[in-house]
Amino acid sequence: MGVADHVEAADRLGVAEGVELIRFLWVDHGSITRGKAVTLRALTSRMVSGVGLAVTRQATGLSDLGLPVPGYNAVGEVRLLPAPETMVPLPHAPGSAAVLCDLVTADGDPWDACPRTFLKQAVESAGEYEVMAGFEPEFTLCRTQPAPGRFEPADDSLCFDNEGFDATSDFAVDLVRALHEQGLDVETCHPEFGPGQHELTLQPMTALRAADAYVTQRLTTRGVARRHGMWATFAPVPTPNARGNGNHLHVSLWSRPADGVAPVNLFADDSDPLGLSALARSFIAGVLRHLPGLLALTCASVNSYHRLRPRLWSGAFGAWGPDNREAAVRVPSQLGGREAASTNIEFKPCDSTANPYLALGALIHAGMDGVRHARDPGPALTEDPNEMSAAELVRAGVVALPQSLEEAVSALEADDLLMSVLGPARRALYPTIKRADVVEMKTLGDELQFHTHAVRY
Repeated sequence: MGVADHVEAADRLGVAEGVELIRFLWVDHGSITRGKAVTLRALTSRMVSGVGLAVTRQATGLSDLGLPVPGYNAVGEVRLLPAPETMVPLPHAPGSAAVLCDLVTADGDPWDACPRTFLKQAVESAGEYEVMAGFEPEFTLCRTQPAPGRFEPADDSLCFDNEGFDATSDFAVDLVRALHEQGLDVETCHPEFGPGQHELTLQPMTALRAADAYVTQRLTTRGVARRHGMWATFAPVPTPNARGNGNHLHVSLWSRPADGVAPVNLFADDSDPLGLSALARSFIAGVLRHLPGLLALTCASVNSYHRLRPRLWSGAFGAWGPDNREAAVRVPSQLGGREAASTNIEFKPCDSTANPYLALGALIHAGMDGVRHARDPGPALTEDPNEMSAAELVRAGVVALPQSLEEAVSALEADDLLMSVLGPARRALYPTIKRADVVEMKTLGDELQFHTHAVRY
């Protein structure tokens, strides 16, 4: 967008919302949403020039300390350059707004350590295909901010229990209204399996918009909870023995829109028993091929692996199947009246400690590797893998998954495709950051490890 677009966005926001502070936000490699704020008076110029940021901020883990990665120290600066189409008011913070940013060099070129740019590059790699996506986050609503040894869910209702709706109705209604005010279309919102657990889904969008919408949704959910005197945590397992919060990722490939020609979902084929095209099957095969390394980017914390276990419907088995909620890749049933449009794959081993731009971008790269090589995913898993013996799982081609972040990072480093697409900066930074998190969590012990994730996410 040009200067005029930036100025128009700034003027529209200032006039329409009475905003005084605008947060320039980005998501770091640990999936923490960070930012700097500018005043309304300075917005027009800063929409063009951006805001300075030390390069070391992309070399920090949960400790918030810069890690010893060459080129990411006290010397060097990049810019937070806003994407004006992402600018939204923050109804939970009157007088404030937010805009998501790309990280660019001082010369305005894309910076190699920018996660949002990584997703843009992944979308470009899909070539003729339009990538549609949607995140499906779960979170736990608490009566107050968790503290070591204290975790109080907002309710103790059952899964989909009407009591759960009533117990959190004021919060849920305010949240949906806030998201609508931000231009986001909420599809579902309901109590989930665990105490205080809820799920909220948005309509599918093009890939970059989907990741942007997820970031806005997450910060708004937490902000609205705070306004209600509560705390929302997206941590995979915020307290021992909790069911676990996922962030399932839905993806499909469409034809690109053209004059007079409506886009078509290329994953759909009504002649197939599962309604899946050969393209969809090849995409699934690519995802399964790179699944162990993918987990370092989609289940991106030590805490993730408390959730990624059998019988938790977390996708802990390296397989694919129709409505198989234990398989890493589930093929959801088509929706009546929207059979072709609703055809997609659901990637289950993903949670909110994953940077959404890296997670979705890596998933696209893996799937497109399957498409380019016309790979075959093998037979669908139509049984509950929990009821199968170890020998039966091997015969069915079920892939063993990493059991810890440490193992996942090693699998990532052994995956030539994923390391290649990450690029020199990210493949140096990301494993270093994650290994530092592993070390830090070990020093904290179990109680503080759960607490750290409950408050950071």
